[in-house]
Amino acid sequence: MPRAPLPEKTSDIHILAKPSGAICNLDCAYCFYLEKQRFYPKEPGGVRMADDVLERYTRDFIASQSGANVTFAWQGGEPTLLGVDFFRRAVSLQKQYAAGRTITNTLQTNGILLDDAWGDFLAQEQFLVGISIDGPGELHDAFRVGKGGQPTFERVMKGIRLLQAHAVEFNTLTCVHRRNSGAPLEVYRFLKEIGSGFMQFIPIAERRRVRASGPHELVPPAFTGRARVAEWSVEPEQYGSFLTTIFDEWVRHDVGRVFVQLFDVSLEIWAGLAPSLCVFREECGDALALEHNGDLYSCDHFVYPENRLGNIVEEGIAALAHSPRQRRFGAAKRKTLPLYCQQCDVRFACNGECPKHRFARTPDGEAGLNYLCRGYKRFFHHVAPYMTFMAEQLKRGQAPAEVMAMANAQAKAAQRQ
Repeated sequence: MPRAPLPEKTSDIHILAKPSGAICNLDCAYCFYLEKQRFYPKEPGGVRMADDVLERYTRDFIASQSGANVTFAWQGGEPTLLGVDFFRRAVSLQKQYAAGRTITNTLQTNGILLDDAWGDFLAQEQFLVGISIDGPGELHDAFRVGKGGQPTFERVMKGIRLLQAHAVEFNTLTCVHRRNSGAPLEVYRFLKEIGSGFMQFIPIAERRRVRASGPHELVPPAFTGRARVAEWSVEPEQYGSFLTTIFDEWVRHDVGRVFVQLFDVSLEIWAGLAPSLCVFREECGDALALEHNGDLYSCDHFVYPENRLGNIVEEGIAALAHSPRQRRFGAAKRKTLPLYCQQCDVRFACNGECPKHRFARTPDGEAGLNYLCRGYKRFFHHVAPYMTFMAEQLKRGQAPAEVMAMANAQAKAAQRQ
């Protein structure tokens, strides 16, 4: 029987733009993107998005969006290496092509190069800044180091204080790895103390070639050669423990005051909404990565030659992002889900998470199980009663934060037993 044609993709796309490519002023041990420099060696003029690429990206990306609000997401490498003037030009082009749309900018940075000029610009243009920080000094400096292996924590904190002095809105992105995963409350309370009201916790799970060969050391999930889980990767059960421990603190004290991306997305799922985070959707393919020279890739986690869709200057964003090749990439997430996952009672929430992490095997030996499966199972089972309560509150038009009274009552009852 012939396959039915893939449906037309009509949803808006999200692009992580990397105007400085993979170039960074740090040498974080677990970074999966640093080695992408090998795909763009020694380019004339350095690794920097040229003005014609920037203009084409700005014009086409705004045109590709159906809504009144358009968000540009800048990442790297380290995008602040390009200097403030590059982003002044980016904002100028956005205003030129906005056509009545409201433009928002987000900038993910390690914060080390921020100074008063950056602070003035980011405040004036109302950038939302994401700061990468892995917890208190000892935990942060375990892997987030400079080119000479020197610690970076104090320099990151200086950047955060500068943002606060300029009243720039910021959130935090914390990579959860082998070292900090054992100290969830220390990490969470520290992030609150430094003023983070919105937190992202991103699991680090990578495999390395047993024998160094080929264009990259870290391998994609489909790699069938000899590879081992990298020593900095979080262990699945530890990741589940990290998440549930923070959730228990949050659900008793911080609902409505501190926002944790995974908890927000979980509530969306329990409320019957489409998850705003791509890793929990049934299919993916709407979150792409743009390299500095205009090359567009299927996903930030799949920047490999085989996942290069083309160049936006030559073919345009819409044609590449909605191409049959990209739709097949997105649909593969659902089509390759192991039977073990299809029969799972929390599949509706997880959907196998990110394909990048699907390099384990199911108990019956089927390939394609998410390495973090046990951790996610523990988390989603643990939060289910609270998410159900908060979803019902939303349906009744009442405050989800009332879940804190329920959680505290349960905690007191458990202490009496």
